[in-house]
Amino acid sequence: MRESILEVENLKKYYSDIKAVDGISFKVLKGEVFALLGPNGAGKTTTLEILEGLKDYDGGKIKLFGEEVRGKVPRHLRERIGVVLQENNFIDHLTTVEILKMFRSLYSNGIDVREVLKEISLEDKANAKVEKLSGGQRQRLAIGTALVGNPELIFMDEPTTGLDPQARRNVWEMIEKLREKGKTVFLTTHYMEEAEYLADYIYVMDHGKIIAKGSAEELISSFGGEKIIEIDLDSKNLDLSFLSEFQKTKIEDSKIIIVTSSLPTDMKKALDLFEERSIKVNDIIVRQPNLEDVFLNLTGRKLRD
Repeated sequence: MRESILEVENLKKYYSDIKAVDGISFKVLKGEVFALLGPNGAGKTTTLEILEGLKDYDGGKIKLFGEEVRGKVPRHLRERIGVVLQENNFIDHLTTVEILKMFRSLYSNGIDVREVLKEISLEDKANAKVEKLSGGQRQRLAIGTALVGNPELIFMDEPTTGLDPQARRNVWEMIEKLREKGKTVFLTTHYMEEAEYLADYIYVMDHGKIIAKGSAEELISSFGGEKIIEIDLDSKNLDLSFLSEFQKTKIEDSKIIIVTSSLPTDMKKALDLFEERSIKVNDIIVRQPNLEDVFLNLTGRKLRD
């Protein structure tokens, strides 16, 4: 078995009557991509800021690299971690290489800046000012500032938010390469496809609590043999109360999602109900469940709510 690089037990962080982190526990194994998945406001970023040493916490235990952490993470342990924040306010008039050199100076055992430039595919932008970089290039630079200290554990807080599909895919490839090199990545995201594609293990968080855990396959298999029927209607704002006949139904504007273990029976019943009420159906899709469906099933709301 691989050793655990991070252990969290009953972690708590409260703001007045808001339980941002409400007694969560988990382990992160060396060399894995670990994903904390949840909607905005679930408590993911607060959890990450505590683990990065940016915030105090109100209760619980943290063990990092086998050493118990009391209060904020001490400097000798921070030397072994890298951090990619949700937002980075780099100095616009500095160049890419100057930014990396500045961050490199903060570590006693970092790696050569030229090696990092190659790692993040910004060699041709070494002398470009930050203000001239695209959104995707800025994000790759942010990852570079986390890698320049040669960390064993890299925290990434929603690293692809706001990126276009190609830039997002580039970040995914970088994360995969980090895993291949034996690095450990702790990723927070509200993109279910990102967690499904990258993560070895996933914890689902909502309202400060862990509500499910497992690999993507394990979480999806929690549906058993159930299938998803997606029905796209021609009109919005219809009275669809008659769909209460189905046990597991979600309504999103003109889209109806029915979770079923009796596909032929429920398909016919749904179509008959719509026909009786002269409701026009534009399209019907039958598919396997995914992580988004798992989250809907657990919480009753969408991942990005």
